[in-house]
Amino acid sequence: MANTTAAYSRIDSNLKNEAEAILDQLGISPSSALSMFYRQVILHNGLPFEVRLPAKPPLGIGSLTRGQLDVELAQGVASVQAGSVITADEVDDLLKVELGI
Repeated sequence: MANTTAAYSRIDSNLKNEAEAILDQLGISPSSALSMFYRQVILHNGLPFEVRLPAKPPLGIGSLTRGQLDVELAQGVASVQAGSVITADEVDDLLKVELGI
């Protein structure tokens, strides 16, 4: 038997349940997923993904005043009228590049 040890952590119940539901669909146990993560930490000599704050925080509609919302909507309408539009497939392609998929 391999030399193993227990790793304990406290995480949000919803986060754990959502992640484990996905792992279950993939046929991966939480223990195997954690081992994979640890192996990637070793291979990358750090976290296997970039950890940073976004350069520009995402826009939260709930935090905008009515005037700010009007400005954002007007900018969106103006960009569409100027022909600055892309298809859903183009959005998918851009996201794949950005996420490295």
